[in-house]
Amino acid sequence: MVIEGMPLTLLVNPHSAHGRTLKLLPRVEQELDARRIPFRVERTRGLEDGVERALRAVEASEVPVVVSGDGLVGAVGGAMAGAETPLGIIPGGRGNDLARVLGIPADPAEAVAVIAAGESRRIDVGEANGKRFLGIVSVGFDSECNRLANEVRFLRSNLVYVYSLLRTLVGWKPARFTIAIGDQRTRISGYSISVANNSTYGGGMRIAPNAKLDDGLFDVVAIGEVGKLRFVGNLAKVFKGTHVEGDEVQVFRAPRLQLTASREFPVYADGEHLTDLPVALRILPRALSIVVPPAAGA
Repeated sequence: MVIEGMPLTLLVNPHSAHGRTLKLLPRVEQELDARRIPFRVERTRGLEDGVERALRAVEASEVPVVVSGDGLVGAVGGAMAGAETPLGIIPGGRGNDLARVLGIPADPAEAVAVIAAGESRRIDVGEANGKRFLGIVSVGFDSECNRLANEVRFLRSNLVYVYSLLRTLVGWKPARFTIAIGDQRTRISGYSISVANNSTYGGGMRIAPNAKLDDGLFDVVAIGEVGKLRFVGNLAKVFKGTHVEGDEVQVFRAPRLQLTASREFPVYADGEHLTDLPVALRILPRALSIVVPPAAGA
């Protein structure tokens, strides 16, 4: 047990999932009290504030536990890269994709049980223009969808991702992307480039079904030109991960690469705006220790 005897610092984003996290907090506190696990609660005021509180917890020999979604998990996890102290997760966001892939339960009591068991594994951390992430970098159609999803306030479920996708599709025009891996240049006209450390984003969409969290490589998924009706028809395949079998999809694997495009795009990762094109990406192999269920798979 890697965290036995170490107190916890719960990093709670009160605005995550439109306040859903705050509703989960009493159950989390009750479960921790029942297990006699020492903890304190820190309500974050943003990603930078959450990172600062997490690093102070590490310095105080406490285990940071993010009670929120992928945005705060990614920011804190990226900042903790290289530390021996593990990061705990109690899912409290809309997507919770990293927790899903790691096998961390959505139920607060079950997630606390994972923390209490105290087992950990090391996973890779990504960097985009020097800014770190844990999940999937999105450029193009997907980053435009992510931007819109973050602006939507009238949907409070994973339907927000479907809504933003359909809205973005209406006015979408193909872009030209260049993927540079070493001396090799690949140019693709189409929808998007996803640079994946994790396999899943958008609340369960398996955009990079073969990506592993600890193999030291990105899975780069490029979706080329295809008719809009066919694009919509392929959505169900993305949730299964079978879309990569289509002729319009190319997959590359690399520990580092550069991306450019024919027009400006934001670069999103872990549900947050990370940087903008052009972007240089690299993997930090097994840089983060994270608390997981026994024998969790990636």
